[in-house]
Amino acid sequence: MSATNANFVRTTILMLIVGTIVLTGIILSSLWLVDRSQSTFAYIIEERDIRRAAADMLQTLVDAETGQRGFVLTQDESFLGVYEKSLAEVRKNLALVTELVKGRPIKEERIPELRRLTESKLEEMIHTVDLTRSGRQDEAILLVKSELGRVLMDDIRAILEFFKTQSDANVQRGVDEQLEATRQLKWFTLGGAVAILAVMGGAIAIITQHVRALSSARREVELLNDGLEERVNERTEDLMQANQEIQRFAYIVTHDLRAPLVNVMGFTAELDTSLKALQTYVLADGGTLTEEQIREARLAASEDLPEAIGFIRSSTKKMDGLINAILKISRDGRRPLKPEQIGLKNLVEATSASVHHQISESAGEVHLDIRVSSINTDRFSLEQILGNLFDNAVKYKHPERPLNLTVRAMPEGRNLVRIEVEDNGRGIADEDHERIFELFRRSGQQDKSGEGIGLAHVRSLARNLGGEITVRSKLGSGSTFVLRLPSDLSRIVRS
Repeated sequence: MSATNANFVRTTILMLIVGTIVLTGIILSSLWLVDRSQSTFAYIIEERDIRRAAADMLQTLVDAETGQRGFVLTQDESFLGVYEKSLAEVRKNLALVTELVKGRPIKEERIPELRRLTESKLEEMIHTVDLTRSGRQDEAILLVKSELGRVLMDDIRAILEFFKTQSDANVQRGVDEQLEATRQLKWFTLGGAVAILAVMGGAIAIITQHVRALSSARREVELLNDGLEERVNERTEDLMQANQEIQRFAYIVTHDLRAPLVNVMGFTAELDTSLKALQTYVLADGGTLTEEQIREARLAASEDLPEAIGFIRSSTKKMDGLINAILKISRDGRRPLKPEQIGLKNLVEATSASVHHQISESAGEVHLDIRVSSINTDRFSLEQILGNLFDNAVKYKHPERPLNLTVRAMPEGRNLVRIEVEDNGRGIADEDHERIFELFRRSGQQDKSGEGIGLAHVRSLARNLGGEITVRSKLGSGSTFVLRLPSDLSRIVRS
């Protein structure tokens, strides 16, 4: 084996080792981060269950006390239904809270006191109800008016609120850890992708250099073909040996290196197509090749393989964009809300002005029917919601008719505002009404750029404001997005 071939084999093996190490690092780091995320998620679920159980127990106690006092004061038997139902639920909720806080010393040490206070409160309620039933209503009322019941209830409420506060803090800490794990996974993946691209680039450079050397040897054999049989035989033998080495190298590349790259990037089809031209050349086993075959081999080495790398790089860039989109939604969700009184008509007019030019270009119109003077909410979030809905209406307008956009706002119930954004665009199929709000999901004809993030972001913002968004639509007949928001977000923020 010549020194050049030996160097070629050593370099190839080195590239394989580096690629294997990088891939192993990516896999191990990903598994570690996934395991960490699963553990954190399980912890968050447990804390959420503790909070829910504490809230349920407090509510059932309040319901039981309401029924007790209603019966004691009015002797109306209808209050006993709520009282007896809640009384049965209290002990179940107490047992559930006790079970859920096991293994959490700060909460667990408060359980005996909670159990004692709860039993005392139940005894107090049962005693007053029994006195009333036996005709001793005055004694029962005096007992209710005493501070005993209120003190017991305040002490129970303090313990349960402590549980809820601790659980809220633990849930937030778990969410922060999840976000940190996501950021680490992003950088691990990007670093690994860059390293793999470097390995692939090195492998392509080695292949190109070796193919050029083989072409040069073949041309030299052709020039010395007449009258130089011995030298031709020598060159032919060298060429056959080189071809065999290339064949082994091609097997290593296509079997050992290409396989892990498939799992990471998924572009084997393009690489396989590009390698066919090279394989036609290097597997000729000494046979005469046409200029067309040589040209195709060079074209594969100089253009097709770099093009595949470009696809890989663009895919990595797209993945980075998707991760950044997720982080953006997460950041918006954690952004402190700033409720303020907003003139709804002025805000809708300002937002619709941003798309007025695009609508008027196609002879379209914007109609406003705002029956709510103001709303107390977070201005930035509401602007983003309406901006996304208006942009989507313009983006997916029907190609055969002008866009008509109608925005309606009206009160709904005592504490809600209903905002409808209606268009006469393409419409959405029935089976996609919920799917369009999922992250990275789109519906209908995919002839517009986008990643399927906008409506998922809109729903996230709406829910963060204490509201919800839904859609009514028929394919080809336009869509109506219905946004329901609390009329006063500050109440929710304070609570």
